[in-house]
Parts: sequence; C-alpha cells; structure tokens
Amino acid sequence: DPEWASYKLGIFICLNCSGFHRNLPQISRVKSLRLDFWENDLIEFMKKHGNLCAKAKYQAKVPPYYYIPQSCDCLVLREQWIRAKYEREEFVATRVCQDPCSAGSHEGFLWKRGRESRHFQKRRFLLSAREGVMKYYTKESRGPKAIISIENLNAMFQTEKIQHAHGLQITYKTDGQTRNLFVYHESGKEIVDWFNAIRAARYHYLRTTFPTVPEPELIPRITRNYIKEGYMEKTGPKQKEAFKVRWFCLDSQDRNLMYLKNPLDAFAQGQVFIGRMDEGYEVRAGLPQGVRVKKRKPAITVVTPVREFVFICENDREQREWIDALNRVIAQP
Repeated sequence: DPEWASYKLGIFICLNCSGFHRNLPQISRVKSLRLDFWENDLIEFMKKHGNLCAKAKYQAKVPPYYYIPQSCDCLVLREQWIRAKYEREEFVATRVCQDPCSAGSHEGFLWKRGRESRHFQKRRFLLSAREGVMKYYTKESRGPKAIISIENLNAMFQTEKIQHAHGLQITYKTDGQTRNLFVYHESGKEIVDWFNAIRAARYHYLRTTFPTVPEPELIPRITRNYIKEGYMEKTGPKQKEAFKVRWFCLDSQDRNLMYLKNPLDAFAQGQVFIGRMDEGYEVRAGLPQGVRVKKRKPAITVVTPVREFVFICENDREQREWIDALNRVIAQP
C-alpha cells in the first residue's frame, strides 16, 4: 500500500516513487501519510483528486508501444516515466500523438561497446520504421557498419550487466546467430527515448505484418527481457569433459538457452533449444544417472530429444530459479 502522497498532484505513491517526485519540486511535493501532519485543506484536496483522476489527465494518450515500467524495472525507466507524465505532460489529452511510423524514427549518438576493444566509443545510430531498419556507423566507415532488420530487433535495459545506469542491450539475428550490442547515453531521457523509438518501430512492423492479431497479443512481442540470466557451469556432450563457467541467457520468445564465455560478449558460444514437454523436453533437478562430479553443488539436467545437458548451479536458490524459468518455457504452447 502507498505510504506517501504528492499533495500538489493529489496522488498516492510508494516510497520509491516519492524519491523521484522530490526531484520535481515545481510540480510535485510529497508528504508521508503516517509521519507528516496533514492540514485540512490538503486532506480535502486529496479527497477531490486521487490516482484515478490523475491517470485520466496525465495518461490520456499513452501510445500502445510506450513502455510503462513496473516496480521491478530499472531506475531510469521509472524516473523518465514520471517525468514524461508530470513534468513534460507528454500524454495529456491536448497533445498530438505521433503515429508509430513517425515515432519509430530516431537518429543520434550512443556510446557503443566495441566487439574487440571492449571500450565504449561514440557511434551514430539511425532508426527508420518506414525503411524497416536500424543502422549504425563508425568514424571510419562511409556506409553503415551494420543494417539491422526491425523484424528481429530487440532492446532491453541491462544496467547491472553493462555497469551503467542507462545501459541498454540491443540484440538482432545475423547469419543464424544472436548479435549483442551494448550501448548507453549520458542522458536518461535520451536512452529511454531510444528504447521507446525502437518499440514504436517494432509495433509498426508487427501491426503491418500481422494486421488481424489482437492488440493484447501483439504488445508483449514488441520487446522482451530474458526471463533468467546468470552463471552456471556446463560440461560437454559426453558428460565427462571438465565443467566450465559460462553466462546463460534464457529467451522465452525464441525458446533458446544461450551461453556465453562473458556476459558482454558479442555472440553466444552456443545455444540449447527448449521445446515442449510433448516433444520430449524436460528439466530435472540433479545429475543424470551415472554422472559424477567432484563439486558438491546443485545441478540441473535439461532433457532434449537429442541429448541431455548438464549444468551446475552456484546454490539451491539459483537451481530453483533456473528450473522454474525453464519449466515456464517448456509449458508454453
């Protein structure tokens, strides 16, 4: 339950959001519902307004592609959502909404991590929903370094992995592999604008390509986060090879469990397709019969029609989380 309120906006907010509102003193002023004294006129003001009233005013025209953050999302997404609503009033009824094709066009510079050097360098990016592509350029190249189809473009915030508060991971398919780009921008507004521009371009592509698909089915496919990431150890197909530490990413939409040597690698070293249970896929706690390891750590076995994959987890909690995540993918239709 919210324990804070903005008495200038007439809304009830949580502790985390109260911190963002404190940074907007011209627009929002906060009080604790329990710790602060409330004057009668402020109480009456709150009674006349409230969250539903504020939502009707400040969220009257939120585009379907615009990402509305949840409490578990990173700080920059949540802060910019609050600023977009109350400071910039981007979604009030009097605003003229851009169509997805126009909103899905964006150009500017982002700091991109080099594939070989691993240093972040300033690169020009160009996104065009109309052309159906995203491009980026290096200083040396006259033409684009890469032309990325919006059809298989994805973006997700990865602030901890990139170790930057505005870190964004962009992925796309090239020659049957998933290519990872890691970027950031100094401005929180600009990186969130890039994220929502990519979402607008993706929405335009999906709406054009699948015109009969209902909106509730389309929206979750615009962009997605990996449902689970982290380190595990894996062995080879004979299950006698030495276990090696790898970084794993589980993509529920593509039904792929990818593994990389390092979290910020440009390409995965390999991947395991995760099909349905009726196709012969299963995840089990523990090791397959006959397999022995020296380390006394929890293990999981992923059973596929081709072979069994064995992974060692760091602790029991990680084992449970990986089993739950894998089972969610297996249970998908």
